[in-house]
Amino acid sequence: MQQLDRYLFREFAQATFAALVVLLMVSLGGVFADVLGDIARGRVPAAMMLSQLGLQVIRYLPLILPLGMMLGLLLAMGRLYRDSEMPVLTSIGVGPGRMLKPLLLLVLPVVLVIGACSLWLGPWAQRTSDAMIVAANRTLMVAGLEPGRFTELPGGDGVVYVGSMSNDGTRLSRIFVYRQDGDRLDVTTANSGHMSFESSSERYLTLDNGFRVEGPMDEGRDFRLMRYASNDLRLPEGEEEREEDDPEALPTLSLLGDVRPEATAQIHRRIAPPLLALAFALLAIPLARSSPRQARYGRILVGFLAYIFGMNLMLLGTDWLAEGKVPLALGLWWLVLPLLGTALWLYFKDGQMRRPRLAKARR
Repeated sequence: MQQLDRYLFREFAQATFAALVVLLMVSLGGVFADVLGDIARGRVPAAMMLSQLGLQVIRYLPLILPLGMMLGLLLAMGRLYRDSEMPVLTSIGVGPGRMLKPLLLLVLPVVLVIGACSLWLGPWAQRTSDAMIVAANRTLMVAGLEPGRFTELPGGDGVVYVGSMSNDGTRLSRIFVYRQDGDRLDVTTANSGHMSFESSSERYLTLDNGFRVEGPMDEGRDFRLMRYASNDLRLPEGEEEREEDDPEALPTLSLLGDVRPEATAQIHRRIAPPLLALAFALLAIPLARSSPRQARYGRILVGFLAYIFGMNLMLLGTDWLAEGKVPLALGLWWLVLPLLGTALWLYFKDGQMRRPRLAKARR
């Protein structure tokens, strides 16, 4: 039977890999759009696009991998039923219980990866992403400024030219700034400049010792020339700095001794994905049962809806725990344990023949 185990494992792995590739491509597009939006608003440096994209993908893996694994198993089992391979296997005594070994050979490593991403890699990616953005927001490089080039300010607020810049990106010299406000133009020049801050997100480009010319875009002589010692040019707001004790970014071990409801909610939020992934994988086997010529995509839709329902309840339950609407002792076990128990019951009941009902004795 080892050859059969290898065959089933190969079928499960190929279908799961194909489903994961498609899901990752779709999810990558959404994450890429979010990162590009932050770059366009000046909240993330353009040079950090790939690093931010990779860190965000790690955070979303605990939500993507369970769905990809369940859809892959549904596709693999649906093909076996469609091609009449499962009836043949059933006729020689290979039922769901016998298929548990090749199934777990695929499911357990994926569940371990989901657990690692949810418990350790995800929070690490969140902390690393926040630290990189905060460090970049304290330099002029966040605006994409490069010496010797005309660069549009983040948010389309104007065009700036910088003659030279310090190595750490905090000071610059020979500055030219062009801005337009309605039908009036504003040209500012300065000998030097630097970054200044009023809060973690309010950033200013402080220009020193320069001139400012303001006037109409078209005809007219309503021009004003000013000479200044210091002039502050506000840049688009950066990302708000996350608090050091924010449970969403703290390591899992640091949350164990935290008595705050938000910390308890985060612990359950990180434990739930691998257990839900195991439940969805077990549910895929009974859900895929069909006749040889029956369409298999209806079962895939049922599995997808079950995943959406379970994950939404997990996210809602996390908010309810943090807000005190659900007792902390209950956690998310009210969702995880019933779903896991139902999946185990359906898996081992799958394929069993119903006992015939005894006819009532005639009086």
